[in-house]
Amino acid sequence: MLKAHGIEPAPDRQRTPTWSTFLKAHWDSIFATDFTTVEVWTRSGLVTFYVLAVMHLKTRGVHIACITPSPNATWMTQVCRDLTDCEDGFLKDASHLIVDRDSSFIAMRAFLDQNTETEVVLLPPKSPNLNAYMERWFRSLESECLDRMVFFGRKSLEHAVREYVENYHAERNHQGLDNELIEPVNDPDSVADRIECRERLGGLLKYYHRRAA
Repeated sequence: MLKAHGIEPAPDRQRTPTWSTFLKAHWDSIFATDFTTVEVWTRSGLVTFYVLAVMHLKTRGVHIACITPSPNATWMTQVCRDLTDCEDGFLKDASHLIVDRDSSFIAMRAFLDQNTETEVVLLPPKSPNLNAYMERWFRSLESECLDRMVFFGRKSLEHAVREYVENYHAERNHQGLDNELIEPVNDPDSVADRIECRERLGGLLKYYHRRAA
């Protein structure tokens, strides 16, 4: 009808997929990664350690790839080898990995591009909202654990992070997962007994459960 009046209709413009559409399309196999830093007292003084974590967005499962004071290219390449191991690597089934533009990720991006089928999704500058799940997890780790402790040596930091991750997976309900646990422990003998409180890290983390009969 527009042509009958001498008016040419505007050509259809190809719609650019939104970020939410991208996440939904790859939800089963999309992962994200990021760093946080922690100050640790050592024999040589105060040292900054880097904690590298990777998350499977669908399950919210988190894997601590490594903790190091020097995330150089050699270290990052070895971490990638471990993460993509064909048998038990956390990223073995990843189709996409979300990373930011931190220079520490250059070696990781190069390794994944050259040696795996995992596509690296490089975020635009200054866009933490596009890696919201990972950012929120680090925020919880810091406010509930790291910011409340003073660490003496690498082992104390590794212990605290390990305890937090275990609590996060098996002892904490998640609103984004309908208040379910990521890794529930089936205990049929504990449904009728009294509720007890289990503590980690001196009471920083608490978990209420029914004691087994």
